[in-house]
Amino acid sequence: MTVGRNRTWLSRSLGTIGSSVAVLFAVSQGAAMASQDSMAYRMQDPSLQLPPLGAPEEFLPPEEVIPEGELDRPTAPQNKPVARIELNLSERRVYVYLDDKVETSYPVAIGKPGWETPVGEFQVMHMAVDPTWENPWTGELIPPGPSSPIGRAVIVFHELGDDWVAFHGTPNEELIGQAVSHGCVRMRNEDILAMYEKVNPGTPVVVVP
Repeated sequence: MTVGRNRTWLSRSLGTIGSSVAVLFAVSQGAAMASQDSMAYRMQDPSLQLPPLGAPEEFLPPEEVIPEGELDRPTAPQNKPVARIELNLSERRVYVYLDDKVETSYPVAIGKPGWETPVGEFQVMHMAVDPTWENPWTGELIPPGPSSPIGRAVIVFHELGDDWVAFHGTPNEELIGQAVSHGCVRMRNEDILAMYEKVNPGTPVVVVP
């Protein structure tokens, strides 16, 4: 509901209430008048006055005031449980902790020699489902789909200059468990989508050897 619509609705309500009062008054007046003469007399009698109706705000619910900047702001999603991600390179497996308990784990492919996945403490920086991928060597844009090299979802957790290191899906799920990537962490598409639902931007990511 916008402020403009709220005001329009309120003005229409006030108009309806005013019309109803006028009609009721005419009916009550007519019922009380026995003849035109008595009606004329009563209408001219200065002692006969309508009781004060009071201000409208005494009878109407208070109008909700919506700050102008809030009108088109999307509703914030509910917070997920406190989560963290731990990637164990030697095990080729990523663990998702919820409230300090292992919720689940997934097999992964990691960086190959010369393109090792970085070790350390990071955090989720960006997230996207069905992203478009730009080939860093050719600039070609690959749309979302089964042949996209980054699969169904991306969870970025580290920046290396102009490059990002991320968890992402893959169309080559037979390579999961191997060291074959250029530093990113490849996951089965169903697994990256499942992990996506458990984390937020800012979720801690720990990568151990």
